Amino acid sequence: MKQISWKKRFKIWLYNFYPPYLGAGIRITQIATDLSFFQVEMKLKFYNKNYVGVHFGGSLYSMCDPFFMLILLEQLGSDFIVWDKVGSMNFVKPGKGKVTATFSIPEEKIQKIREEIETKRKGEFLFTTNVLDEENEIVATLEKTIYIRKRGRLPIQNV
Repeated sequence: MKQISWKKRFKIWLYNFYPPYLGAGIRITQIATDLSFFQVEMKLKFYNKNYVGVHFGGSLYSMCDPFFMLILLEQLGSDFIVWDKVGSMNFVKPGKGKVTATFSIPEEKIQKIREEIETKRKGEFLFTTNVLDEENEIVATLEKTIYIRKRGRLPIQNV
């Protein structure tokens, strides 16, 4: 995989200062040099607790929202349109303390996606990850369906 420029990695690192992330206490703690892997964490603070004193579900989802799409955008390149289509989170147990989530897509799966899109021109792909607490127990499971299609040849199709 190609290494991404430090400017692009820095731009993504700046997500740490994106108001929804800053306001919820979400931090990107690891970014692969080729943007194929992300690790994100959120500590339980007074400003991201819900009424019963555990992590607010919206913050848990927000913590996980963009990363599969970012990985696919970078790994597939500009010949492909990548959009989040469906997202859901199953809350398994209350989130207390620090929670983390990791995001990666194996190179083999990227290659299979590329081949399928080359053949069918578009497709929907399901990705999952778990949000873990400090004891590595599952707090929530995220499922994201990502829509991908090949860019057209006409300029109007590339919007």
